[in-house]
Amino acid sequence: MSRSGADLALLLLGGYRKLVEAVVAELEVRGYPDARPVLEFAMRAIDAGADSASELGRRLSVSKQAAAKTIATLVERGYVDTEVDPSDRRRKRVRVTDRGHALMREGEAIFDELRDEWARTLGADGLARLERDLAAVVGDSPLRVEAAGWAAQES
Repeated sequence: MSRSGADLALLLLGGYRKLVEAVVAELEVRGYPDARPVLEFAMRAIDAGADSASELGRRLSVSKQAAAKTIATLVERGYVDTEVDPSDRRRKRVRVTDRGHALMREGEAIFDELRDEWARTLGADGLARLERDLAAVVGDSPLRVEAAGWAAQES
């Protein structure tokens, strides 16, 4: 059975959604009821050096206002904190807290567990082939946080 290009896109999106929704549900069980993909993207960007709303906005391809709102949410939930920049007292620097790092580690562990489930469903060789084939089409390195900004806007 031959599928259309649109079907392929929907299958890939469905796989992404299935994984992300399972991670969000399991994070809730593990004590993170407020975890969302957009927050994960933002924390990863902050951890990689986006220490201001302006820089976070650039990395996620969103407005400075949207980035500031995301930072405020992260601060409120205890995943990041802010401090005055010693070199420019008008600027606040953002950093991921221990709680934020713990959330990221839990999310990574859950993704690993889900990958193991896919390996049981597809077989280890089948999953390896799927990963190899996807890497051949989209490249071998994972999507950078900066390139995932569009996904952060919709989740």
